[in-house]
Formats: sequence, structure tokens, C-alpha cells
Amino acid sequence: MSTTSRRDRRGDTPPPRTGGGETDVLRGFLDYLRTSIAAKVEDAPEPQVRTAGVPSGTNLLGLLEHLAFVERSVFLGEVVTDWSATFRAAPADRAADVVARYRRAVACANEVLDGCTDLDAPVPRPRALPGRPAPSARWAIVHMIEETGRHAGHADILRELIDGATGR
Repeated sequence: MSTTSRRDRRGDTPPPRTGGGETDVLRGFLDYLRTSIAAKVEDAPEPQVRTAGVPSGTNLLGLLEHLAFVERSVFLGEVVTDWSATFRAAPADRAADVVARYRRAVACANEVLDGCTDLDAPVPRPRALPGRPAPSARWAIVHMIEETGRHAGHADILRELIDGATGR
């Protein structure tokens, strides 16, 4: 099957058209990227979904596992002591397990974001971290757009190397 026919089958989702307010635009793009990267992982074949595609050891499951940790850290205040370890899914985890865990982290993060009425105010984290004040809601959302977009690009390349699937 050619790359063109795979692209046609998978389709490409254009950027979101959101309301004109800053919060709507930022959250629209963040959700768009979250959906895109989860889609790259959820139907990827085993064992390739966990196989390193580059010398650094990066793989699709590890990228999504890492992003779940980042979501929980930024929006919920979860402490991460070893960021390198967040790039590894457990050997028993299936793609569906990691996708479900990521979607739960996103849902919890969105609950926090739903309470943000002022982008300049600190994220109202459920866990307060002594000595580590919460970032502003604007910073947190923009950081997650950057982080998710960066790793979605990695996932695009890894997925295409696995089975030729392209598109967002």
C-alpha cells in the first residue's frame, strides 16, 4: 500500500477553529494535540509500539507515558523525581492501557483547567507543593501545547517508521 493511500485512509485533521477568546484558543489547540498523539498510539501494532525507533530509545508508548506524567505534574502538582523514567511504559502495559492512563490524566487536568477563570492566576492544583508555587494557567497551558506538540512530532515520525501511517 502506498503512503498516499494510507494518508487518505487515516485522514488529516486540520487545526481547530475555536472561539475568539484566548482561553478557548489555547485549550482548543491543547486538546487538538492531545487527541492527535493519543491517536498515533492507540492503534499502533505490538510490539512495534514499544520498540525504540531511534538510538535514544524513544518509542510511542514511552512518549505517551511521559506526557501523562507531565499533565499530572503541571496541572495536579504530582512530583516527578526521575523524568527519564517517565519515558518507559511497564513491560506488561498494552497500548490501550497507556492511552487510557493518558486520557485519565488529561481528564483530571481539564477538571483543574475548568476552574481557571483568570489565565494570569496560578493553576489551582489539588496538591500544593511546598517551595514550588503553581505556574500561571497561561504558562501551564502554553507549556503543555509546546510539550505535547513536540512529542506529537516525534510520534508522527515513529508511527510512520512502524507502518507508514501519516496524518493527524
